[in-house]
Amino acid sequence: MRDDYGQMHIDYLIGIAIFLTSVIFVFTYTTGLFTPFQSNSDEVTLIADRIATNLIEQNMSAESIRTPNMLSSTKVDDFFNSGDYESKINHYGMKSSYLHYDFNVTLDNIDTGTFYSTGKTLPVYGNIGQTKRIVIIQDDTTGDETLGILAVRVW
Repeated sequence: MRDDYGQMHIDYLIGIAIFLTSVIFVFTYTTGLFTPFQSNSDEVTLIADRIATNLIEQNMSAESIRTPNMLSSTKVDDFFNSGDYESKINHYGMKSSYLHYDFNVTLDNIDTGTFYSTGKTLPVYGNIGQTKRIVIIQDDTTGDETLGILAVRVW
């Protein structure tokens, strides 16, 4: 007796495997097509990180070689109490003829409960890049040190 029947189980499994592979490929490829149009959250996060590094290591630094994240209380007060927002934006290179970014910087002193903030209020919608850093705030008169969290948000 001849066996004219095909091997249905193997043919079925190979067909399903090819179909599922092609469906997975199509979904993976099409989501990659729309990624450049979705958001610029990576860009604003990098800008927020650059500004946080600049603030901590240059503008508000206590100039301690051993501790790069130590801030001077006098420089912190000067930065947060100077109300010239446009000069800060220009200083950090966030305003040009092509692109314009806004930012908000907050410093929460954990030990004393003091809260500093400068910049514009956060928008309700849109991409906001955020960087948080743990810093040490040194009182320039007494030398006491307290912990704080510096948050930089850019949009």
